[in-house]
Amino acid sequence: MNENENGRQPEEDVEVIDPDAEDISSSADENGEASENQTQIETLQAELEEWQNKVKRVQADYDNFRKRSRSEKEAAAEFRSQPLMEALLPVLDNFRRALDSEGQNASDEGFYKGMEMVYRQFVEALESDGLEEIPTEGETFDPNVHQAVMQVEEEGFESNQIVEELQKGYKLKTRVIRPAMVKVNA
Repeated sequence: MNENENGRQPEEDVEVIDPDAEDISSSADENGEASENQTQIETLQAELEEWQNKVKRVQADYDNFRKRSRSEKEAAAEFRSQPLMEALLPVLDNFRRALDSEGQNASDEGFYKGMEMVYRQFVEALESDGLEEIPTEGETFDPNVHQAVMQVEEEGFESNQIVEELQKGYKLKTRVIRPAMVKVNA
């Protein structure tokens, strides 16, 4: 090691940097990197929002699917007996017609009472499963539950009022399974 005359080591060439002076090239690099980083951040944030929106839409679709499936199952359970009810309505009509043509013979009275009891029991069983008769005579005509097959002009009835029921109509809970066929006053 070389020592100076006064016993010190030789000074190396050291560049003195003025803290107030700005290095233009390094500042430009930093600004470029910062703007590039900011652009990447904004792009990633936009992508994140897009994915979050997609996830929310998928969740909403799934919730709607679950609700729709549940309501379809409930409706299927509620109206599961509809095909059977529709098949039994003609039987019910014929049963009622047979009872309406009651014989005048005294020996038929016991048979008639027994048939009437069976008919009531049959109707009660259907009603317990949700079958209802649609009211007609004296009611105002409603095309949602009545089917007008004749239009007549009768005194004592208002316009659009049902004069006579030609065939009973039935609802299963809230659904009309057969509209009532009626005569309507003009």
